[in-house]
Amino acid sequence: MRADVESARRDWENAYRRLEETARNDEARAEGLRLELELVSNELRRRVGATFTLAELAAEYLGADQWVFASVAERGHSAGSLLTASIVEGAAFHVYARGAIDYSP
Repeated sequence: MRADVESARRDWENAYRRLEETARNDEARAEGLRLELELVSNELRRRVGATFTLAELAAEYLGADQWVFASVAERGHSAGSLLTASIVEGAAFHVYARGAIDYSP
């Protein structure tokens, strides 16, 4: 697997762990994080489609910062800090990566 894809996958996995930890430790934020995760996942589905490779997903990840923040904010959710948006972004890519045609754990 290409180094850039491996690096992205590590980022996504770390973000997913952080999101789960934050949701577990802060029940007040948990529902909002889950809703934001769903919003970003839906936008990923729209942008990448149902059939994709990890390399294609990693390429989308490179420019995702701007559209993730905008997507969450335009739907009336407070994306909070850039750190929170970054965690939601990475976690959504982690979850979505499982559907890649070349995915392996």
